[in-house]
Amino acid sequence: QVQLVESGGGLVQPGGSLRLACAASRSIFRINTMGWYRQAPGKQRELVATITSGGSTNYADSVKGRFTISRDNAKNTMYLQMNTLKPEDTAVYYCNIPRGILGDYWGQGTQVTVSS
Repeated sequence: QVQLVESGGGLVQPGGSLRLACAASRSIFRINTMGWYRQAPGKQRELVATITSGGSTNYADSVKGRFTISRDNAKNTMYLQMNTLKPEDTAVYYCNIPRGILGDYWGQGTQVTVSS
């Protein structure tokens, strides 16, 4: 079992920045892929970014060039640096560890609101 706890969400003005963190309850060194998802009101949960243990990253087109995913295995923590935020980035952001048929691990989510 792995518990995931997100932090760093909040209210920010358009054009601003936030850094989300996802702390795992145990070592993530051997976890291949981790990712961030988000869900806006009335919409389906969508993939934002993923990162592998080797550092390969993948981003949704809507966040490319603005968001950066990273991980610190020594701290058992994954991050999402979000710059040039837009109102359409408003959502609950979740960290994820995919496990296929075993069932993914999810955090409880952290709210990000981009508004003036």
